[in-house]
Amino acid sequence: MEVVHRQDLRQFFVEEDGLVAYVSYKIHAGNLDIKHTVVPKELGGRGIASMLVQTAFDYAREQGLKPMATCPYARGWLEKHPEYRP
Repeated sequence: MEVVHRQDLRQFFVEEDGLVAYVSYKIHAGNLDIKHTVVPKELGGRGIASMLVQTAFDYAREQGLKPMATCPYARGWLEKHPEYRP
């Protein structure tokens, strides 16, 4: 499964079985803030949300940005992965 980054849309997404799952983000004040994580129920349970969030936060690190999360799923992900917290 390939994660695609659309900087113009501020999204990371995957397409699977004709469905699209994505995270959307905003960059401000030196932070990459994940605003939404959306995975269609038909794609649930495959680890797609986690993969998308990790990819976004890896990108943040590469760009020298601090990971942050407005999205409840991404916030919980950060709590489980302290190595990504600023």
